[in-house]
Amino acid sequence: MVEHKAQPAGLSGGFWTVTAILTALSIAAIVFWSIFPLEKYLPAAIITARQVDLLFRFMAASGSALWIFVAGYLLYFSIAFRARATDPPDAIGLQVHDNHKLEFWWTVIPALFVVLLSIVSVRIWYQVMLEPENGIVVQAIGHQFYFSFRYPQINGEVTDEMHLPRDVPVTLNLTSADVIHGFWVPAMRLKNDTVPGLVTTIKFTPIRDGRYPIICTQFCGVLHSEMDKQYLVIEEKPAFDAWFKKWQEKNAHASNALPSAGGGAVALQGGNASAGKALFAQKCSACHKVAPFSQTLVGPGLAGVLHDPSHPNLVNNQPATPQNVAGILQNGFTGSMGTMPNATANGLSRQDIANLVAFLDSLK
Repeated sequence: MVEHKAQPAGLSGGFWTVTAILTALSIAAIVFWSIFPLEKYLPAAIITARQVDLLFRFMAASGSALWIFVAGYLLYFSIAFRARATDPPDAIGLQVHDNHKLEFWWTVIPALFVVLLSIVSVRIWYQVMLEPENGIVVQAIGHQFYFSFRYPQINGEVTDEMHLPRDVPVTLNLTSADVIHGFWVPAMRLKNDTVPGLVTTIKFTPIRDGRYPIICTQFCGVLHSEMDKQYLVIEEKPAFDAWFKKWQEKNAHASNALPSAGGGAVALQGGNASAGKALFAQKCSACHKVAPFSQTLVGPGLAGVLHDPSHPNLVNNQPATPQNVAGILQNGFTGSMGTMPNATANGLSRQDIANLVAFLDSLK
């Protein structure tokens, strides 16, 4: 049988005309994303939002240019090398293989792009992660179906809006009291999940006054769509102080404890220090160091917490006894250093609490 092959075809003038058109369109897309007034439609509420916008512009410009070339060439080649009525039934299309120049460039160019994207991404990630740690510490707790907020020196929880002073660094600790939620403020460009039993952290500095919607980005139940009614309010320090004082007075007699994991005092007999050490690394090391009290991470260092004569009381001003430590682990506490989530939020069983207390008791 004689195989009918298509005649060799080169790149005609039409190819270069199409290439010129696609190049012009790609340059136009790059210019568009470079000058598009993004903040006019989505304000940048924190310092690092502009760095995230830079990454977005870079990805949007490069992605648009790439899409224009890929889609444009697909359309051109599907027309230029289409099957014609005069072709024999067993004809095969143009065969291009073993072209080392093409193989070299379609490997090198994407590799260089990925390296460049990685450099830009990591630089911006470092700028986000290295935000100042001093300032105000706030905790956001996800619930079905709302967020509550805890501030040092305010008893209990703030349940309507999250207020922050402008130009003051913020450490926002996130956790959940029930299921996984997603804490997202579009004007911040930052998002993190709130996970039961886990504390995650976002650090930022607010720079623009305004009211910005807080949105849950994880499907958390039947009323998930309702979790877009709360707002982050950024305001000048005097206005924030007035709001802060109002909530101090309103919650003057509120309890600092979240609902307990259940039952009365935890029985500490049978606590295992080795199991507590592993649990500490998993549950506690994000906020506490095994170090002297003064070496704070989010909360104080806990080495010798039950045996340090220079700190005879815990952060709730109770004596440093195993049972009182267990009480904080069980019920949580809000104080000058921030919020310690309770056992429900941290996903701790009563045996876990006993194991953690045994481990802390072993740190002498």
